Amino acid sequence: MKELRSRPPHVAGAVPGARSAALAARLSAVESRNVTYLSPDFPVFWERGLGSNVWDVDGNRYVDLTAAFGVVSAGHSHPAIIEAIGTQVATLAHGMGDVHPPAAKVELLERLVAIASPGARAVLATSGSAAVEIALKTATLYTGRPGFLAFSGAYHGLTYGALAVTDRELFRRPFEAQLNPYVLRAAYPKPPRAVAEAEEAALSSEALCGVAVLLDGPGGDRVGAIIVEPAQGRGGQIFPPSGFVAGLADLCRERGLLLIADEIFTGFGRTGWPLACDAENVIPDLVCVGKGMSGGMPISACIGSSEAMAAWPESAGEAVHTSTFLGHPAACAAALATLQVIDESDLAARSGVEGTRWLEALREMTLRHPIVREVRGRGLMIGIELRDPELRVPGRVLVGRATVEAMRRGWILLGAGPEGDVISLSPPLTIERELLELAVAALDGVLGAVEASLA
Repeated sequence: MKELRSRPPHVAGAVPGARSAALAARLSAVESRNVTYLSPDFPVFWERGLGSNVWDVDGNRYVDLTAAFGVVSAGHSHPAIIEAIGTQVATLAHGMGDVHPPAAKVELLERLVAIASPGARAVLATSGSAAVEIALKTATLYTGRPGFLAFSGAYHGLTYGALAVTDRELFRRPFEAQLNPYVLRAAYPKPPRAVAEAEEAALSSEALCGVAVLLDGPGGDRVGAIIVEPAQGRGGQIFPPSGFVAGLADLCRERGLLLIADEIFTGFGRTGWPLACDAENVIPDLVCVGKGMSGGMPISACIGSSEAMAAWPESAGEAVHTSTFLGHPAACAAALATLQVIDESDLAARSGVEGTRWLEALREMTLRHPIVREVRGRGLMIGIELRDPELRVPGRVLVGRATVEAMRRGWILLGAGPEGDVISLSPPLTIERELLELAVAALDGVLGAVEASLA
């Protein structure tokens, strides 16, 4: 098998190189201009990956500090996952997921239900937004109510049902007239940079009071479920105060609502827990998972309590909700192998330990940089928020410059947050400590270069 040991960056030539530039030109001729951002200095086109490394088509080696949107939690091309996919494809490449299912579908569902809670049931899907759609439909069937309470900064996907509970004007504005009109939106609590335990409790209580006020107000009687991310990823690496998620669970029980936890980004060790809700001993009525369990294949799931899932009618030959690639054999095999690697290597615990060390090192380093407003994180889910001290340049521009500068040095970063002013760090949970230490030094240089550009 391939050695998984990752190596530091090695940039041998221009970034982007000639082949990346040529592919960008070809892509611009065939893809909708809305999809991939193209400019003279961005992007590079990937050719292969292993562990925490990716190589572009020009032969440059990078360290991926994003795990490709948080997907490759066990690293790129993990040998056990690749072997599982290959074995499955060689024997059965496609099944009939809701008619003549592949055996791997049963095995994965059993594994997911065991992670969630005794007696749970699940529905597989192929994307995070599809898993959210299943959760929304389940809640509607169970409660008979068309409405949902969601949160500011939320990102649940861009298909119509998921878009209705997603919160960003850029995504919603063109389609607003077609979205569910029965969605209320509460403020997602964001603690200031340093708060005491008592202050966290007060912030949590204040946010929960805001939720209750909305539910008691106009349209509140139409709400059947609350959907929340236990920590917001695309929303800017936002971590609510302790007790907030548990308080939402209590509120839902008191009012006969369902609690939907969107753990598509946070699940399977990203925050240092198997599921982020585990940090507060919360078992949601419905939980959406994907990304980190997938091994790079398109698969996700909505897992729900037996009571909530019983709202679906029994199949009489037609499923009310299904899809052609439901329970795709290769994707199920990849997910099973990924979950095995996460368990055997105790990657959730490792994420907590290494994330704590890295967060402390990043905070210490960024004290030297006036453009850093805050560094926050849990496990290997960390955000660095940037702001021009003199407010001349938007934070989004600073993050864009940092992303390009880092790429030139061989490090892959992503921007996040409604304003695009957060550097999002979510490396593979397997990333070596030495690379995390090198990343601190590299980011030190990147932030210095961005500050120099402001002079």
